Amino acid sequence: MLKGCLQFMKRSFFISLENLKFYFNFSFRNCCYDSNMKSKRVGGVGPKWYNSIKYQFRKRDVMNQSHILIVEDERDIAVAIEAYLTNQGYKVSIVGNGIEALEIVESTVIDLAIVDVMMPKMDGITFTMKLRENYHFPVIMLSAKSEEVDQIMGLNMGADDYVTKPFRPLELLARVNSQLRRYKRFSTIKQDENHHLMTIGGLEMNTETKEFTVDEIPVKLTPIEYKILNLLMKHPGRVFPAEEIYERIWNENAVNTDTIMVHIRNIREKIEINPKNPKYLKVVWGVGYKIEKQ
Repeated sequence: MLKGCLQFMKRSFFISLENLKFYFNFSFRNCCYDSNMKSKRVGGVGPKWYNSIKYQFRKRDVMNQSHILIVEDERDIAVAIEAYLTNQGYKVSIVGNGIEALEIVESTVIDLAIVDVMMPKMDGITFTMKLRENYHFPVIMLSAKSEEVDQIMGLNMGADDYVTKPFRPLELLARVNSQLRRYKRFSTIKQDENHHLMTIGGLEMNTETKEFTVDEIPVKLTPIEYKILNLLMKHPGRVFPAEEIYERIWNENAVNTDTIMVHIRNIREKIEINPKNPKYLKVVWGVGYKIEKQ
């Protein structure tokens, strides 16, 4: 056991432990982790890969609510990155392959993903290609491959940035901050100077003229359809239960929400290219409806 502990402690992390602002408390009873331990997928908290390591970190006073997904099969790297991001106030989820990452993205609002290229089950390139079919938040790729052709391929497949291993943690953090600033500046809801125009992807609503367009093509909405879309577009990514939509639109307690389902179906027919596989207006089964962030 002691030998195993020493081997673990002597492993050279690509990140200097001196730079990490958290402290490791080792116990000889638990300090060797099980190499067969599988990642635990959870929303908002990284997997508990190491029963051996309890860490504390100094959080900054200003909390950033952006949710970052780390897709990395190397446990020590993922945990170290998580520590830096959490120290900055970011909400972090960790998974070990592209398949698990897609499941997280489908059920949780993600603002940025840090994705390793070489992973089991589904690699980072394949994951990014599938991700770009419906989602447009920033992706930073991590790879030991430093050749220019590899970087070009990653960027062409949909990544927004490419970082080679080994890397400096503070540089990665700076890239994360930069990508998020750009994403928040130009994505999701963009309002003009008069605050009359809302834009999400190809959807555009003018709250002053009550006009609505999809990919610059005018679409006629009924008054109820307009109110529902207006509510959902004001809060992209938020899931609204049918009862809440009913009460906000009709200003009365919800008795029968079947009418909401009918209106949602009609809206999809008008704004989606393929209503059976919607890009914008999505249902979260058993919860409600949302306009997907683009």
